[in-house]
This record gives sequence, C-alpha cells and structure tokens, in this order.
Amino acid sequence: MIVILVTANLKIMWEEKLKFYDKLIATNDKFKRKGKTMPYTSANGYMFSLFNKAGEIGIRLSAASQKTFKEKHNTTEYRSYGAVMRDYVLIPEHLYDNLDLLAATLDESYEYVLSLPPKPTSKKKK
Repeated sequence: MIVILVTANLKIMWEEKLKFYDKLIATNDKFKRKGKTMPYTSANGYMFSLFNKAGEIGIRLSAASQKTFKEKHNTTEYRSYGAVMRDYVLIPEHLYDNLDLLAATLDESYEYVLSLPPKPTSKKKK
C-alpha cells in the first residue's frame, strides 16, 4: 500500500513539473515540445532542452554560458538516465519562480544550437 502511494505521488510530482516545462516552452513560439516519454526541444538537428524521468529540466548552453550559469545559480551538469549530458546545465528548482530568466536562458540555448553547423537528420526508411 505504501509503495503504491509513493509511486502515485511521484507520478503527480513529475506531471506537475512537466506542466511547468510546457509552460516554459510556451514562452517562445519559435519552437515546440517534442517527445512523449522523454520530452525535449530541438532545432537545427540538435536537442537543446530535456525533461528527464526524475522531473528535472536540462538546458544546453555554450561552454562560457554553462560556466557562468553554474556559478551564478549554484548548479551543476545535467544528468538523464544516469548519463551526464554534455553541454547541459541542470535547472535548479529555486529558479522555477523566475520564468523570465528561464525563458531567456531557453532562448539563448535555442540561438546557440542555431549557431552550430546543421546536423543532418535521419529519416526512417519505408
């Protein structure tokens, strides 16, 4: 019984955080959320934000912006499914109250991946 309650509470928390992630993405009409089980945003063939199974948000930034963001907001690299995601920073929950800052950071991330050489996308064979 306790395991079922804990699992249900974790699912509710994950869904609430997903709603926040969707709200953050909705601040910019240049991109849309993709992925059903692993939500993300992408442009130019690169993902630039992720929402993992732990309900954490990661945003991809240039090396200089990563360093500044980590120091200023007391955070670290982002992990998803146990792997460190190169170029991503973990968005700490204490910043969730600052939607303007996070929207600007997400927009910076979008502009960053647009500055990278286009990555060819693979299409499924029919």
